[in-house]
Amino acid sequence: MARRAQGGGPTAYDFRRPIKLSREHVRTLQIAFETYARSCGTLLTTRLRAVSNISLISIEQLTYDEYVASLVTPTIIAVVALDPLPGTGLLEMSQPVVMTAIDHMLGGPGGSQPERPLTEVEMPLLRGLIDRMLGELRYGFESMVDLRPKLKEIEYNAQFLRAHAPGDTVVVASFETKIGAEECLSTICLPFNAMLSVLERTEAVVLSAAEREVRDQARRNLTAGLSAAPIDVAVRFHPIRMRTDDIVDLRPGDVVPLGHPTSRPLEVTTADIVFAHAVPGNQGTRLACLVVPSSNESSSKESGRP
Repeated sequence: MARRAQGGGPTAYDFRRPIKLSREHVRTLQIAFETYARSCGTLLTTRLRAVSNISLISIEQLTYDEYVASLVTPTIIAVVALDPLPGTGLLEMSQPVVMTAIDHMLGGPGGSQPERPLTEVEMPLLRGLIDRMLGELRYGFESMVDLRPKLKEIEYNAQFLRAHAPGDTVVVASFETKIGAEECLSTICLPFNAMLSVLERTEAVVLSAAEREVRDQARRNLTAGLSAAPIDVAVRFHPIRMRTDDIVDLRPGDVVPLGHPTSRPLEVTTADIVFAHAVPGNQGTRLACLVVPSSNESSSKESGRP
């Protein structure tokens, strides 16, 4: 259990990979995973006829490489299709606890079990149990998305499993799983982009008045800071194409025809993005430009379109 134990001290923050899960998103996921944990604990107790409990420990945003490095070998990894969401999910449990669960299903007393691959008799039992657990996962997420998880395959070594690219971001939920006297950390790994699309359109989280005020104040502060940030703005003519040898032969005093129509305004750009149009002019002794409507805006006004 120490492989993913979280201390009470400060944690490192990587500014090159900022955390994108907001507090509201984490709370939404927490509600879904806690619902899954409660219902799955009841399922295991009923199915195995042994006191079982599953409790959520943490929700983290990691790269797939970091997640794989945190797993022990061998372990039991269920590869899950997340229809209708894109991508693949992983349900991971330690092998000793899985063997204990299978022993209970076969009428045994549980307890310590040998580490070995599953037999042809044990594998269908495990697949049936995981299918039932995936049904509880669907129940946990039903307020967010009509998730229909389906078991594809079972693997023993995460190093040989390429469910995602090494640098892909994933959401990892860690659970403390107890079956009788055996306990372990189990995890659920979901693709970050698929979950983010669900979280952004769900309204499962209802903020209190104080939390809403804090969020609005943060948005106002961010907007004020961005409004005062200086950016480079340029005004440019329509670009032309030249051959390499013509560019090399250019000398001071040479004239390059631009081909920019006199009736066409210049482009106002920042970071190579056109956001306005202008005509050249001057203000006193300084060159200047006057921002004017683009040709599309002018034609829309003339035709009466919005």
